[in-house]
Amino acid sequence: MGLLRAVVPADLRDTPLTYAEVGATRAPGMPAGYLHGEWTEVVGSGRETFERVAAAVLDWTPQRSTGLRVRATGSPGEVGTVVVLTAGLPRLGYDIPCRVVWASTTGDERGFAYGTLPGHPESGEECFTVRLAEGGDVVVTIRVFSRLATPTARAVPPVARFVQGLATRRYLSSLRRAATADAIRSTRSPGTGRR
Repeated sequence: MGLLRAVVPADLRDTPLTYAEVGATRAPGMPAGYLHGEWTEVVGSGRETFERVAAAVLDWTPQRSTGLRVRATGSPGEVGTVVVLTAGLPRLGYDIPCRVVWASTTGDERGFAYGTLPGHPESGEECFTVRLAEGGDVVVTIRVFSRLATPTARAVPPVARFVQGLATRRYLSSLRRAATADAIRSTRSPGTGRR
């Protein structure tokens, strides 16, 4: 897997995850032995905004926003879906395989987590959730626990961590855009493209 190989997501359905603490992004405390990260942001308010952001989370929008190509066996709302994210050019890209380990597609908190499969530069889990809070705020949370897994990633740890941080910032930015997309469209005059 990885550089110069075209990984087929369906071929990885039964491949074991590369870590033992499956589902731990749902727990209040994340497992020891990993670097932890948690980012929480209010991206808007109201039911309509919540529905837009939840739809974006459950349509791979954050992943696509970073320029990754997404090939998946299903939706991120389905446990067991395998996704291969590809960074770089189509034939010279680096494949990053994951599997959805939990998902929540109803109620006032929706999202999913995927765990790493062999070939991923890290080992661990990342979750993306959106919650409609009691007061109406739409709250996005990204949680991750990971450690470097491949020789390439371990050879340049600052670069690997920088890339992960950059991706997370872009994920959040895409969900902020999803929160305001319809609001911006409705303030423009038809046919003019102006507010």
